[in-house]
Amino acid sequence: MINGNLIELEFTVAVARHGGFRAAARELGVSSSAISHSIAALEARLGVRLFNRTTRSVSLSSAGEQFVAEIMPALSTIRTAIEGVDEHRLEPSGTLRLNTSLGAARMILEPLILEYLHRYPRMKVELVTEDALIDIVAQGFDAGVRIVEAVPPDMIAIPISETIRSIIVGAPSYFDRYPRPGAPGDLMAHNCIRMRMASGTIYRWEFEGHGESLTVDVPGNLTLDESDLMLRAAREGAGLTYLAESLVADDVAAGRLIQVLDDWTPPYPGLCLYYPGRRHLPAKMRAFVDLIYETRKDRGVERLRA
Repeated sequence: MINGNLIELEFTVAVARHGGFRAAARELGVSSSAISHSIAALEARLGVRLFNRTTRSVSLSSAGEQFVAEIMPALSTIRTAIEGVDEHRLEPSGTLRLNTSLGAARMILEPLILEYLHRYPRMKVELVTEDALIDIVAQGFDAGVRIVEAVPPDMIAIPISETIRSIIVGAPSYFDRYPRPGAPGDLMAHNCIRMRMASGTIYRWEFEGHGESLTVDVPGNLTLDESDLMLRAAREGAGLTYLAESLVADDVAAGRLIQVLDDWTPPYPGLCLYYPGRRHLPAKMRAFVDLIYETRKDRGVERLRA
């Protein structure tokens, strides 16, 4: 009976987190009907409705909001205890849930994620990409991967890459029509491929060089919200774009794209794995952290924050 109750509580928190039964079912690997019946049984025993259900949405009732807020710390404590025992396993098992941006996911997929799965066949990895920063604890993630400056101050951070860099590029066909800019201010006479952020705002291109830092709200007739689309448009000569150097390096080397304003786009601190401080680090996380140190060939690197 206790196990049943714990499962019902996990189901309730998952539905509250995702705002629906289907998304919760995908996360937990069960059917949405099983979750619905389990929560209905819990509501019947409690004598209150935890969720308001319509054909289009599922939301917590006022009683449900209070209930979820009070059970989440207890469930977190139970998970931590289970993870502590799991440390004694010879081989990590379970699911490692990571949240990151699409660009960061591209950087860590081959050297870290795929290698991790190769080494630990009993593990599963769920890598969720989104540009917007989220509360990884509230959303049920084990860890996040972001650039150093985006890591919340109360998290433990493990450096993954030394530095990363974004650069400005355009196709040869574009520069047949426009002169190459020599300074950020020259961009006002260019057609730039603008980027809409997850927040809905347009990214203002950032520059640093010659003893100054500045941002430019570049003009352009094309606005996109995905880096692969921006790269494809730049290759076709649609305008200048500002993208991660790792994403455009092959095109620059092959001459399909030309880099400009090189002295105005220096590298900046790189990616970090970050996670909440715990007395016992789960075996699955410890194995992933050890792989990061091994990949960087620098096991003496200290945590950025503790």
